[in-house]
Amino acid sequence: MDKDKKILLWLIAGSRGGINRALILKYIVSSPSNANRISIATGIEYKTVQHHLSILEKNGLLSSIGDKYGKTYFASELLDKNLEAFNEICKDMGLDNNDFKDK
Repeated sequence: MDKDKKILLWLIAGSRGGINRALILKYIVSSPSNANRISIATGIEYKTVQHHLSILEKNGLLSSIGDKYGKTYFASELLDKNLEAFNEICKDMGLDNNDFKDK
């Protein structure tokens, strides 16, 4: 298993908060957004979303444009390159649908 897939596996399936991070990533892949919109769509509390966004960005899975309230998050090249592995991890966790509140 390559390094990128190990990072995904650890952040999503192997650590506390992985399900929230998976939901956040799934939403961003389908619709780049700011923390407030992600919170509303996923049902995850705003401060928790901010925490996970920071972790995901530090680990190279997200990129962002802007700052403060308007900061918009996008899937990074690393995530794009490993999207199939990410989707497989989500499927194994029972997260294979995209039922978000604002879609």
